[in-house]
Amino acid sequence: MPRPISENVHLSDPERARLEALVRAGSTPQALVFRCRLILRSAAQDKPTNLEIAAEFACNRHTAGRWRKRYLQHGLAGLQDAPRSGRPRSFPPLTTA
Repeated sequence: MPRPISENVHLSDPERARLEALVRAGSTPQALVFRCRLILRSAAQDKPTNLEIAAEFACNRHTAGRWRKRYLQHGLAGLQDAPRSGRPRSFPPLTTA
């Protein structure tokens, strides 16, 4: 079975504290919580591969690799949802009866 090569994630104490705070906060969107937990796990001492992380989180190894790569490139901002293409939603004006 191949071992995918993945870059190591090194977190400073403030970065780790910020990620853990987002995971604990009740108002954080669950997609962001998942991504933060994934980054915290990838920064663990045993240096897990994307395949091992994917098995633990029940996701695809490409998903684990994508979020690891985006965090390494952009930091915490990389874990936010990317802007969607296309026309923004428009809602009709409110009408009063």
